[in-house]
Amino acid sequence: MILSDLRHPVLSPFVSLPAITAMLLAAALAPYAFAAARVLVIVFLAVTTVLGGWLTGQWMTGGIDQDSVHPGYFLPTVAGGLVGAYCAAQVGLHALAEASFGIGVICWLLLGSTILNRLFVRPALPAALVPAMAIETAPPAVAGLAFFALTGPMTGFVACALGGYAILMALVQIRLIPVYSRLSFSPGFWAFTFSYAAVATDALVWIGIKKPPLGTGAAIAVITLLTGFIAWIAARTVILAVRGRLFPRPD
Repeated sequence: MILSDLRHPVLSPFVSLPAITAMLLAAALAPYAFAAARVLVIVFLAVTTVLGGWLTGQWMTGGIDQDSVHPGYFLPTVAGGLVGAYCAAQVGLHALAEASFGIGVICWLLLGSTILNRLFVRPALPAALVPAMAIETAPPAVAGLAFFALTGPMTGFVACALGGYAILMALVQIRLIPVYSRLSFSPGFWAFTFSYAAVATDALVWIGIKKPPLGTGAAIAVITLLTGFIAWIAARTVILAVRGRLFPRPD
């Protein structure tokens, strides 16, 4: 099953998600068991990087129809690299974090034009993949978080540039609300959770750095909205599972 997914033009990018998730959980362990967290971050970052390299090589062999490309293609190398940078910085692996940041940013620049070209000029994504458009918000937000993890709370040119693009992509999501509202709920809605959580976390970091007027209220609003939205997705997923409609039945 995993080997077939690795070769699938639509599903292959999602194979990297377990390793990326495990890497985040490993970094969260750092305040409680630093040595174990460091080892686990190294292991899962290595797995993520190997998967990213393998998948990039797989895609380079050709034969992928342009309509099969979608924003999930950011996951193995862009999300993997940027999350890896953040996690490595959390466990004191600064040089490794910088290398991973380079992977994430360069792959973002290279893949971004390909993915936007597909979204701009080709037919609309199939309904099951439409939620993946939320992933467009993740690269600038995760890059911003990784940059802060590497440099500390410094709001210079790079941080502001990443923040500005994150705002633009958040505005894009507002325009897409009517598109999302026409969808029937499916497991694909989980694409919203990581992407919007990254944007919310980036916003909270900026609020903490700049301390604007009403910043506390804004932070509470961000946390409340995000928590409520993810809880709604979780509840709808449970309902689908109970009804036996979470995954399509094989023919």
